[in-house]
Amino acid sequence: MEQTLAFLKQIKKNNNKEWFEKNKSVYLKSKENLQALITKVLTLTAKFDKEVAGIDPAKTIFRIYKDVRFSKDKTPYKINMGAHITPGGKNSPLPGYYIHIEPGNCFLGGGCYMPMPDKLAAIRQEIDYNYADFKKILNHKDFKKFFTGLADEGKLVNPPKGYDKENPAVEVLKNKHFVVIHNFNDKELLSPDFPKYAASAFKAMHPFLLFLREAMK
Repeated sequence: MEQTLAFLKQIKKNNNKEWFEKNKSVYLKSKENLQALITKVLTLTAKFDKEVAGIDPAKTIFRIYKDVRFSKDKTPYKINMGAHITPGGKNSPLPGYYIHIEPGNCFLGGGCYMPMPDKLAAIRQEIDYNYADFKKILNHKDFKKFFTGLADEGKLVNPPKGYDKENPAVEVLKNKHFVVIHNFNDKELLSPDFPKYAASAFKAMHPFLLFLREAMK
């Protein structure tokens, strides 16, 4: 993965088609390195999450090419590489595990990002009905080794429609995404023990994902 980090540092400085085409072989090798890493992590993760068993590691990795149609930033390439391990493949709306590789900004994540309105309503309802169980998951000692709680990106200021401000779960219900994140550094990524480390974080996250998956059925 050292070569992958080096490539990502270079593309941040040279984010143009000419440079990329000249260095495409380096990109393909970097992607190959990531796929080898994902293969190891996926094998370990499938031991406790049977729903991801049999997924093709190559199909978990996101493209490096950006969709710039609606973006002010017209640089053509991402400056990170990522993989989404989830039942149904990387573009599935089902909650899954995410690995983000970016020099100085690597993280493990998981959950449900930008759910469709009906799924968002279903998740909120499940949390409202079973808040004690949801709190128990977030407060479990294994979970708390890696995660401090839900990421609050895009969180509402007021309770969502249909929920009272006195609802004990109101702060959780204000979320529009149900995602957890654990940051790690470049040195940890390069450790031979990283696949076990990532799988341990994903195992701690697994009950959280099961809750979300059940809510979205």
